[in-house]
Amino acid sequence: MKDIKGRILWIDGTLRALSSSTLLKSELKPYIRFLEYNNYDLSFAENPDEGIDLLREWSFDGLLLSYDNTSEIRDLLYQIRKLDVHIPIIILTESANQELMEYVNLFNVSDVLIMPTNPRQLVTSLTLLLERQVILNKYIPQAYVEEFNQNYSSGGEKLKSSLNNFSETTQTFEWQTWIDTYTNLLEWDIRFDDLTHTDELQEIHAIEKREANLAFTNYIKESYSSWMESEESPTLSVDLLDKIVIPEIQIGKSILFVIIDCLRLDHWMKIEPLLYNDFQVTRHYYFSILPTTTGYARNAIFSGLFPRDLSERYPELYAEPDEGHTSINRYEKDLMLLQLERYGIALKPTPHYFKIFDERGELQYLQWFSETKRISFAAVVVDFIDMLTHMYSDESILQQLIPDEKAFRGVTQTWFKNSRLYNIIQLAAERGITVILTTDHGSVQCNNATKVSSQHELSSGLRVKEGRNISYNPDASFIINDPEIYRLPSDDNDKSYILALEDYYFVYDRQSSIHSDVFQGSFQHGGISFEEMILPCIVLEPR
Repeated sequence: MKDIKGRILWIDGTLRALSSSTLLKSELKPYIRFLEYNNYDLSFAENPDEGIDLLREWSFDGLLLSYDNTSEIRDLLYQIRKLDVHIPIIILTESANQELMEYVNLFNVSDVLIMPTNPRQLVTSLTLLLERQVILNKYIPQAYVEEFNQNYSSGGEKLKSSLNNFSETTQTFEWQTWIDTYTNLLEWDIRFDDLTHTDELQEIHAIEKREANLAFTNYIKESYSSWMESEESPTLSVDLLDKIVIPEIQIGKSILFVIIDCLRLDHWMKIEPLLYNDFQVTRHYYFSILPTTTGYARNAIFSGLFPRDLSERYPELYAEPDEGHTSINRYEKDLMLLQLERYGIALKPTPHYFKIFDERGELQYLQWFSETKRISFAAVVVDFIDMLTHMYSDESILQQLIPDEKAFRGVTQTWFKNSRLYNIIQLAAERGITVILTTDHGSVQCNNATKVSSQHELSSGLRVKEGRNISYNPDASFIINDPEIYRLPSDDNDKSYILALEDYYFVYDRQSSIHSDVFQGSFQHGGISFEEMILPCIVLEPR
């Protein structure tokens, strides 16, 4: 005898006037036989009271409700959800009106089928609901193994070949290949998030990601400098307003431009489904400039200039940290207005800029956004995720809350879903305002320490350092000895920049064990990796 797939309670209110269980079962006979044939155990109730009593007394895996009276189905759903908030419910009805659809959403109904329907459709719907996790646990790993074998088969090693033979493709194809590779890896990450008992496969996937990241860092070391002048380069931080934002402004749209500091692409992939009901979503990708720090990358977005060009053209707006000002991004509004001016854009009302550091700032901006009658271009920077990464090493509770990338994705999604930023974006949809959402850089979880030293003072970053005569491990680092080629400032001819590769972070020789204990597993940025460099820029058009 085959195992029972699930115990189903069927509450039918459409044939109550006949008051005959014989007639009831005769009417439903094709469905009953097909469900039983597919190993579902069925129980029946001919009225709501009987159904509620059975639900109290027995455990069921799913409910089928046959009702055409909307008020009756509302009352029954209310009683069911008081008893069980999670049990899957399928409504079978002859017509699905707007009022019923509202109750479907309110009481978390899983599916609505218009009767009469094919019995096979009913079985399919039940199977998808009740066996979803079993199906995911079986077929997603199977699909991953098939793709992995295709990419790494002994006959061709397709993926490795495409990643390493840079010279055989055009420049454009190279960087697009890396975007495609990274997004594919992340899509598997997201799929694995919902699975159980896949530790072995996830370990294989982690190895695949590390190998791809190593090849990516080699590609960046070879190719990045050529992007400084090439028309074949990908969209970089300096191009973001020019290529994506300004064209939307020029055709007359009201724009809300949101930069979430340190938002990774996989974070966005978890957030994106929350916005499908309100927006038509178009996903673009771009590469952060190097170093992948807020000071360089976000100033590049607002100014449209590489750091060296910014320091030379607007020295009064190129800020270095000093005792009076810890932020080197304090002139973002000025840089934004200057870039708009260079493109001949004069807007009324005047473009607005705001930075959100905390809950008070969120409330203040939500109030401003709600009360402002007309918006031409509003830019808002949100610091939450970047602040979270900087607090990680100091707060043991954060290390427990976010032990890995999967947890980081979940925390980011939860924060966004409950943030006032989400309320602001939803309000933009109601007002017909186009939202362009992006980030300045990502972060990578650092699992390997690498020693660095100099007889001179070095800057304090864990993934990037600036200074002179730097000793380092070339397998874990990339040194820029000629900043001018990379459009970076140089105070003197000896200044160098050193960037950590993959998941390495810098420690000083004398304090290596102490720093390793503190920063191991933390999320950092400034160096070269998929996570820091390949970023989303999303255009959200209100529906």
